[in-house]
Amino acid sequence: MKPVKYLMLSLLGMSLHVSAQTTVDDAWVRATVPGQPSSGAFMRITSTTDSKLLSVTSPVAKNVQIHQMKMENDVMSMAPVQAVTLPAGKTVALQPEGYHVMLIDLNGQIKEGDTVPLTLTVEDATGTKETLDVQATARSLNGMPMHHKDKHGNDAMHDHGAMH
Repeated sequence: MKPVKYLMLSLLGMSLHVSAQTTVDDAWVRATVPGQPSSGAFMRITSTTDSKLLSVTSPVAKNVQIHQMKMENDVMSMAPVQAVTLPAGKTVALQPEGYHVMLIDLNGQIKEGDTVPLTLTVEDATGTKETLDVQATARSLNGMPMHHKDKHGNDAMHDHGAMH
């Protein structure tokens, strides 16, 4: 009985993995100072089909919005958007200078090294919705290096967050 259950679970896990159309890489959240009301989340999203990112939620904030930072007539502006287009096979970067996720009315401080759970809802051209659970790592405010030195002075990679 036990081996059959195990086999069914691993087959289910495999089929879920194969059907995933969207992947998320390098997910991170900007660490905050005590009392700071909001923060930003950033990542790279790649979809195998023409899709769009509809929404993001997180238990660390009461309100989560997708914003776009853009330059118009030499003035930088930021405004919420309904969705972010994800062209098939092209990686779309959510970054401070463009599209990004705003975590508003934070429940508490996000400290460097914290793991922040994010849930993304993506819809493809056929109207099929996909939900992705992403673990984003909090990085410090002063420059977000891709590498850092460990306590022995050796180069060490940051943990960039992983998708489930």
